[in-house]
Amino acid sequence: MALFSQTSHRGFQALLWKCHMFWPVSRCLAASFSIPTREKINYFSFMTSSSTALPVDPKETGVLPTEKRSEIDCKEEKGWDEETKEIPEGKHHFSSSVGAAKKWSMSPVVSRHKFTNVQPPEKPLQSEEWNRLRENFQLPEIFEELMLNSMIRCNSPIDVAKSLLTHVAKRNGDISYSVLVKYLTLCVQQGQVSEIRDVYDIMKVRFKILEIGAYNLFIKGLSNSDQWRMALTLLEEAKKIMIPSRTSYESCIKAASCHQEMKLAFELYHEMLTKDVVPTLDVLQSFFDFSKGMKGAELQKELFGILLYLRENQIYPHETFMQSIKLWFESIPGRNWRGHLTNIKDSGQCPVCNHQLEDSNLTEEEYNNLSERIIRDVIHGTDTFRKTSPQEFEAFQTFVENRLPFDIVIDGLNVSHIKPRRMHCENLLDAINCLAKDNVRLLVLGRKHMMINSSNWKREIMKEMQNKADFFFAENISDDDAFLLYATLRSGKHCKFVTRDFLRDHKACLSDSLTRHLFRKWQRGHQIVLSSSGDGKRITFLPAFQYDCVVQTTGDTWHIPYKDVFEEKYSYQVPRKWLCIQQK
Repeated sequence: MALFSQTSHRGFQALLWKCHMFWPVSRCLAASFSIPTREKINYFSFMTSSSTALPVDPKETGVLPTEKRSEIDCKEEKGWDEETKEIPEGKHHFSSSVGAAKKWSMSPVVSRHKFTNVQPPEKPLQSEEWNRLRENFQLPEIFEELMLNSMIRCNSPIDVAKSLLTHVAKRNGDISYSVLVKYLTLCVQQGQVSEIRDVYDIMKVRFKILEIGAYNLFIKGLSNSDQWRMALTLLEEAKKIMIPSRTSYESCIKAASCHQEMKLAFELYHEMLTKDVVPTLDVLQSFFDFSKGMKGAELQKELFGILLYLRENQIYPHETFMQSIKLWFESIPGRNWRGHLTNIKDSGQCPVCNHQLEDSNLTEEEYNNLSERIIRDVIHGTDTFRKTSPQEFEAFQTFVENRLPFDIVIDGLNVSHIKPRRMHCENLLDAINCLAKDNVRLLVLGRKHMMINSSNWKREIMKEMQNKADFFFAENISDDDAFLLYATLRSGKHCKFVTRDFLRDHKACLSDSLTRHLFRKWQRGHQIVLSSSGDGKRITFLPAFQYDCVVQTTGDTWHIPYKDVFEEKYSYQVPRKWLCIQQK
């Protein structure tokens, strides 16, 4: 077998049986398994101690309950450290032999950086040499896992890692789940397809289920090889017990696209969306990259659908993604599309094709419906009153109604942090001075701690600001977003607001897609963008757009806003650069 090529297959098997003969009965579960027709693999005997996941019981036919995601996949694979490819300790769940869920601690919780100086050997070692290294290590019980982490970080030769696993098997008669996964990580990192297949056969025989981190690795490793169709098989296997991760879906999508099976790639993409698995910009870009020069009305319809997905979700491609879109359009045989980079005029007119972009303003009916829904679903129908008492919000409503209308509502605490090296009150004063022109009526939403004289909130500066704007001071724990939305909407369609918050949580509280679309459109046309100037000495404001800053089309033109660089998080800022594509 490739995995233990340093020790003959029979020798390693005999070694495990020898361990079985002398292992204490209370710690030992022996099982002999057949592995389906693979070269160099006939069967293997494994010992499973209480410190590792349970082996499959051949007599058991119980089905594991389906879970939406395994715990390791929560928050979009953040359990996997991209630098060291570590699996967080103590987060694996496996089924016991009677079907009940059990949590198995993989190793003690260890500081990530405490042992970063572990240096893996440059060549394979004998068991005696590994024993000496382990005995001299500060925490020998986690020596193998940390050594493998270092091997991953240093991209050590596979033979070095094999010698460590052979040593572990000789010593314990067993290799733990976490150690196998770390070895698998190194194999995937180096594209060792044969080793990946061997590890898969071992783990499927030894463990009742695999968690999503292992599936991610197997699928990623196989999808980048000539055995990519096996990755599709593993994806189907994973679906039986969980919703596969974004990583697994996208690895399969890229593999299918790379082999020109675009129909299959789009089927997986649509499946992702139906399961609420959000695609990355990287995989969306890959559709355009792999489709260049290809004919087909159905393919074109699918790619147009991705552009409309960007529109619906207010997603702005980065420059390299934008270039992929441009090149795809221009590569469509016989369609004569041409793309140009431009900046839209303040009036909303494109200087390339002279097309007028969509207006950012809502109709009177749309505005009234949106205002009613936000007040009902977002302000009164969410967690507002977990942080804000009904009495306080009622007092705020009375305050606002007695002073309507306002022209600009400012999230005071949010704005006060824009330049961290200055006093908070100075930041807020700069913003008020910049906005308080032409008799504009300002409402600043503050917190009660601002009224207490302190290093960040000077009493004399607070008095100066209160002469230029109305202030409402909420409790320090109150949800000021609800106050911001209420005051802005009650002031009318003309009123703008200032915050660096993207307000994503509030959009999510709206029950239907049409209302969420209107909320985003209203936000794009009413949120004033602020930033610190290049020299850091003043605050600058970019006014809200008069035109709608989303992907839009007329059939023979497409206008796509884009950003210079990739941004992992959603931003409240909208781009100023556009790609204009027109059909000649």
